[in-house]
Amino acid sequence: MRTDLYVTGTDTDVGKTYVTVQLLRELAAAQRVVGMKPVASGSERIDGVLRNADALQLMQASNVDADYATVNPYAFAPAIAPEYAARDAGVEIEVSVIRQTFDTLTQRSDLVLVEGAGGWLSPVTETIDQADVARALGIRDVLLVVGMGLGCVHRARATARAIEADGFRLKGWIANETGGDDPDLNNNLQAIERNLGAAAYRYFRYEPI
Repeated sequence: MRTDLYVTGTDTDVGKTYVTVQLLRELAAAQRVVGMKPVASGSERIDGVLRNADALQLMQASNVDADYATVNPYAFAPAIAPEYAARDAGVEIEVSVIRQTFDTLTQRSDLVLVEGAGGWLSPVTETIDQADVARALGIRDVLLVVGMGLGCVHRARATARAIEADGFRLKGWIANETGGDDPDLNNNLQAIERNLGAAAYRYFRYEPI
C-alpha cells in the first residue's frame, strides 16, 4: 500500500522545499522517490518556458525520471498567491489535471512527496483548498513544516488542528529554522512536541540551496 505524503507548512517561506529536498535525498537511497509541486508562483522563463526554482530543486533531488510539466503542471510568473496568479494569467487550475500528472508519477515511483503552496489553509483557487488537492490525490498523510520563531507554537497547533479537522492524519512535523532568530528556540520545540507529539520529528537548520 502506498504512503504518499503531502508536505505543507505553517505559512509560506517556512522551508517546505528545503525540507522536502532533504527528505527526497535521504529516501532515494532505498526506494524510487519523486517530488511534485502541483502549483507554483514566482517562476521564471527559461528557454521561453516558465520554470519554478522550487520544482527544479525537487526534480534534482528525485531519483525518478519525469519531465517538468509532470512535476509542476501549473507554473505562474508573479510571486503572488496562486489564486491571483492563475486569474491574472487567464488559467483555470483543475484538480483533474493535477491528478493525471500525479498518477503518472505514482506509476514510476514507490513514493511521491507533494509540496503544497503556502500554508495548509492557503487557497489554491476561489473554490479549491490544499485539502481538496490532497484528497483528490488520495493522500491521507500530511507532513507539517513549522517555521521556528515568535508565534510558531500557535501556528503549529492551529495548522495541526486544521489538518485533522479536514480529515487528514498529521504524519509528523519538522521544525525548520528559517534564518530568523528565535529567542526561545528550545522551549518552542518542547512546546510543539508536547502538543503535536514527537512522531517523525526532525530538525533542520535552514540553508538556502
